[in-house]
Amino acid sequence: MASEATPRIHAKYLDSFTNQIVRILGKVVSLRGDTATIDANGSINLHLNRDAHLSLNNAVEIVGKVQPDLSVKVLQATDFGSNIDFNAVEAVVDATHRYKEIFYESND
Repeated sequence: MASEATPRIHAKYLDSFTNQIVRILGKVVSLRGDTATIDANGSINLHLNRDAHLSLNNAVEIVGKVQPDLSVKVLQATDFGSNIDFNAVEAVVDATHRYKEIFYESND
């Protein structure tokens, strides 16, 4: 049975999750029509769906599918406002991958 886990990642891990659904928390740095860029320990280009309502400079949690070009097709977006401790976010991402057997199935 396929896992329904959505591993929490940032830009550094994109290439390890191509064609998989992931969860990313980052800061919106640009909006252009149906695309956006977030900073999540590096730039990530997003392909927005019509339900995504992002605000420039706010934090956003994305659930989306990593594309072969390492952009992310957004399935769900949640605005987290502007009061986010990104150091804490980084610590959670690092713990997720350090102890991945707890959080998601790995192919290694």
